[in-house]
Formats: sequence, C-alpha cells, structure tokens
Amino acid sequence: MKVICVIPARYASTRLPGKPLKLIAGRPMIQWVYEQAKKAEIPTEVIVATDDARVYDTVLAFGGNACMTREDHPNGTSRLAEVAEKYPDADVIVNVQGDEPMIPPEIIDRLANAFAEEPELKMATMKAQMQESEYGDPSAVKVVTDQNGYALYFSRSLLPYPRNKSNLFKVYKHVGIYAYTRTFLMQYAAMAPTPLEQVESLEQLRVLENGYKIKVLESSFQGVGVDTQADLEAVNKILGGN
Repeated sequence: MKVICVIPARYASTRLPGKPLKLIAGRPMIQWVYEQAKKAEIPTEVIVATDDARVYDTVLAFGGNACMTREDHPNGTSRLAEVAEKYPDADVIVNVQGDEPMIPPEIIDRLANAFAEEPELKMATMKAQMQESEYGDPSAVKVVTDQNGYALYFSRSLLPYPRNKSNLFKVYKHVGIYAYTRTFLMQYAAMAPTPLEQVESLEQLRVLENGYKIKVLESSFQGVGVDTQADLEAVNKILGGN
C-alpha cells in the first residue's frame, strides 16, 4: 500500500494573508508542517500543494517537495485531487492542513494504518474530546459517531444535546486531518455540493449525504490551527519564538 501525504497551502487567507509563510520561531509555518509530516513512518512522499510561487519557492528552498496547482480550486479537496492525478500509483492520500504546525506524526501513521486494517475503508478522519468552553463555538466542529466508530454527523452546533445529563454525555471535536483512498478522493472531488454541506459550511457532510462512510479515530490531539494573528502569536510562544 503506497501512502502519500499532501499539504494544501494557499497563500491567500482572509484572516491571515500569506499564512503559509508566517514565521514561527524563525521558520515559515509551512516548513513546520512539512517537517512534522516527514517524521511519519508510513507515507513514502510528502508534497506541499500550492497555487503561489512564493510558497513553492520557499518549500524548495528548505529542501521540501512541492507541486504547483491551479488557482481556481473551489476547496482543498479539489486541490488535493489535482495532485492525486499526478500520482496514479498512490493507494491512500493523507491530507494534512497547512496551518497545523504541531501535527503529531503518529496521527498520520494511524490514519494510514486504518486502511490496512479495513480494506473496504474509503475515508478516515480524527476526533478528540472537546473542552466545555468550546461547546458554543461554531468554529469548533462537533462530530458524533456510531458504535463502530463511523461518523453519523458533523455540526457547528452542540452534539449531542444534553437533554438528560449523565456520564454518557461526551462532546467530541472534529480534528481536521483526512485520509482517503485515491479512487474515492477523485470521486469525492467530483461530487456536487450538497444541502447540509452548504448549510453548515462543512465539506465532509457531502460524503455522508451521498451515503458513504467516514471512519473517525479518537486521539488526544486537540489541534493548534493558525487562523488569526492571535493564533500565530500563541503558537510562537509554545514553540519558543517571540
């Protein structure tokens, strides 16, 4: 089974323009993400997928592997599919977000291993138990799963609703790292947007609305995504910068 890891990295960002090249402890963020991904044992290649020459040149400068993609992609899945087209021998594609400089390599390996353990698997992602302070935050996406660990629904609203509070009440946060078989990724990218996906603005709902399953593995990793200047400053402090 050949596994490749792809890191989509757009230069344009509404809340933090030039995000991939923002410095964290003296190194561009995309370098942190790339080097964490390279520590994973299962992927044979790590590729940064970008539509901007500045990001492309930066990745090559620190010795990384990058692929230029079109600028007109409507979402990250579409950009990922363009890269997958260039790797017909790949079996599984792991999608690591370009704004997760602290992504643990073992999570990448766990997702890749899931496809070896379940040969019929098409797509997998991660969850972690959510802190109560995030219950009302729509940017903290919640996920509920069935007893076999497959997603029932993703939402920006609180799930499940605690009508009867008990020790069964747990809220899980969706951690935005994905893995797909190459075949399913190409199929998924070609699907039309679906109603719930558009209402919640959550692309993964397109998979569920079309009747496919998503395996959700549990982890303690909460994710420290960098979406704003405040996030960048917080990560700099964690990783030893100023």
